[in-house]
Amino acid sequence: MKEAKFARRIAAQLGITKEQVVATIQLLDEGGTIPFISRYRKEMTGSLDEVFIANIRDEVERLRALETRREAILKSIKLQEKLTPELEALILEAETMSRLEDLYLPFKPKRRTRATIAREKGLEPLAHLLFAQTKFDLQAEAGKYINPSQEVEDTDAALEGARDIMAEWINENTEARDKIRQLFREKAMIRSRIMGGKEEEAEKFKDYFEWEELLLSCPSHRLLAMRRGEKEDFLSIDIAPPEKDAFDILTRLFVKTNYPSSEQVRLAAEDSYSRMMQVSIETEMRIFTKQVAEEKAIQVFADNLRELLLSPPLGQKSVLALDPGFRSGCKLVVLDRQGKLLEHTVIYPHEPQRQTREAESILLALCAKYKVESIAIGNGTAGRETESFVRGIKALPKDITIIMVNESGASVYSASEAAREEFPNEDVTVRGAVSIGRRLCDPLAELVKIDPKAIGVGQYQHDVDQNNLKKKLDEVVESCVNGVGVELNTASKQLLTYVSGLGAVVAQNIVDYRNQNGPFKTRKELLKVPRMGEKIFEQSAGFLRIRDGENPLDKSAVHPETYFVVEAMTRDLQCKVDDLMKDKDLRKKIVLQKYVSEKAGLPTLNDIIKELDKPGRDPRKGFEAFVFEEGVNAIGDLRVGMKVPGIITNVTNFGAFVDIGVHQDGLVHISQLSNAFVDDPNKVVKVQQKVMVTVTEVDAKRKRIALSMKDNPVLGAGEKGNSGNFKSSPPVNAESDLSLKLAALKGKFK
Repeated sequence: MKEAKFARRIAAQLGITKEQVVATIQLLDEGGTIPFISRYRKEMTGSLDEVFIANIRDEVERLRALETRREAILKSIKLQEKLTPELEALILEAETMSRLEDLYLPFKPKRRTRATIAREKGLEPLAHLLFAQTKFDLQAEAGKYINPSQEVEDTDAALEGARDIMAEWINENTEARDKIRQLFREKAMIRSRIMGGKEEEAEKFKDYFEWEELLLSCPSHRLLAMRRGEKEDFLSIDIAPPEKDAFDILTRLFVKTNYPSSEQVRLAAEDSYSRMMQVSIETEMRIFTKQVAEEKAIQVFADNLRELLLSPPLGQKSVLALDPGFRSGCKLVVLDRQGKLLEHTVIYPHEPQRQTREAESILLALCAKYKVESIAIGNGTAGRETESFVRGIKALPKDITIIMVNESGASVYSASEAAREEFPNEDVTVRGAVSIGRRLCDPLAELVKIDPKAIGVGQYQHDVDQNNLKKKLDEVVESCVNGVGVELNTASKQLLTYVSGLGAVVAQNIVDYRNQNGPFKTRKELLKVPRMGEKIFEQSAGFLRIRDGENPLDKSAVHPETYFVVEAMTRDLQCKVDDLMKDKDLRKKIVLQKYVSEKAGLPTLNDIIKELDKPGRDPRKGFEAFVFEEGVNAIGDLRVGMKVPGIITNVTNFGAFVDIGVHQDGLVHISQLSNAFVDDPNKVVKVQQKVMVTVTEVDAKRKRIALSMKDNPVLGAGEKGNSGNFKSSPPVNAESDLSLKLAALKGKFK
């Protein structure tokens, strides 16, 4: 009954049918992964994509947690024998956690409060009398409660105790809390102040020494910056609406007459707000706004990571990779077309050694010996200088492409356990150079070996909930890996770990089996791998490819569970599977309706036809070489007004960072991204996008470069973003922007 209610509610939120939601929840509860459900269970879900499925999962988890809390609250109030039919109905109708907690507040076990102490002194009857606000002699009635043995020395003490009790009642009133919460959402200001005597050491937070703005309009990156300053004890922050507005709300709610008792109620209401409600709601707002800001920051990180992981691959090429350096030299490695390390050495083309001729000879000899097709150069220290050196080698064959590669995270990989397992006898410099070369050929396969947080495409990543960040980034990696597909016989353990249903243990077992028995010949052979049960095989098999296997379908995204469909097609057409893949005219003869069955509806059949057309097709865009501006190698080479090409390395809420080849990324502020107004940088630019920028400011001392994309042509038109058909939008039923969330909540705090 409850699950059906959940399904109806989620369906209404997402604008889909209840049946779609019910089917998706069932598949998730059975252990289905999001990539598997979206790709191979379209008939059940009505072809819901990954974003819808993730939304359904998150919302049903929230509703189940809400239900668990509801049951605990009902049980607690029942044990106190205070559960009335009216209260039970309100609790059962509550749709948010904050509403539930407001209803439970009067019954929640409390520490000893001022109201508790007043009750112990026998002042609750006086509080009831005052709260009724009828006409009576205030001093005479209060005088009846004077009791020196209870420390009620006079009428003022009696009235003060009664006000403490009334203040607690007001604080626990659900209508009052709802209205004050609404006031916070609409009018609360966030104020930031520098902590005394810390001006010098808090220089990086200078913008927030004396700062205030409407919380409704505070962008997530600014909120996180202020919170970081507070966490580091440089700033103090408070969030509150105009106090008079809060007092007015409570006065209208609780002050009913003009009798002297009403003044006592008014004083109690103001005390309730100042001492309890304001603090309580501010805490709620701090938690909520931090959650919203974190969601935005995590989503930005996830979108950037997706674009980076789906960067166009060069493909299987023999590569010479260079990890540049000055004094320590440039570490050089040669990799074959499968990424296997063939040879490594060090050359010293730069100062202080300046062994240019020897370095040229070594590089040319290795290119000839291994028939090198491309040269990858890390973009770190000495990167541009090394690029100039390589491009200046006149004897280098013209058909060898020279590419600068973003080496973010290469040093993290080189010192990791994965790198030590792969290259136990090589030092970190060799491993780093190998990573640079491999990420040119296949960014996805190489970057999955690195903790996503170390790749450097986030904002305020250390200030957000690390568990939520890891969960989101792992989902992005999983989505990308399964969207592209994995070559079973060459994939690393790290890459296999992200395949739907596998996990680290089974991934390692696959590698061990492959090492002991040689390459897999068929997908079915996977069932011989230890711990590869039928369920794991079902979830993973469609995403694993065998390029030269015994069954041609094993190199495609056609799931083994529907091979029977293709076999039926070949029987009817009297041909082989290979023929069906190669001959477009044969495929045109297929009447899909003829093959519709309980196991394969039209969505699946259409996917099968697409795969037969281009089996195992890589959905990523084609590779395009990029070259930085010649002669612009350092920040000192830049001049205001100069137009230079660049590659976007990171997108944040406030703009985009661009690598223009000077070892220091420049910032295109959000106001400089386009001639038109931009409210979200992600709508205009993506990580790895090639752009033309104008230098507007250079601060060499602070290593800051300001850039503009206004009035500049777009490089590689139509190449914005690499995500193709992959889904990366935020949840359908939730706005990412803080102001939108605050405005839309209408009192419903999750």
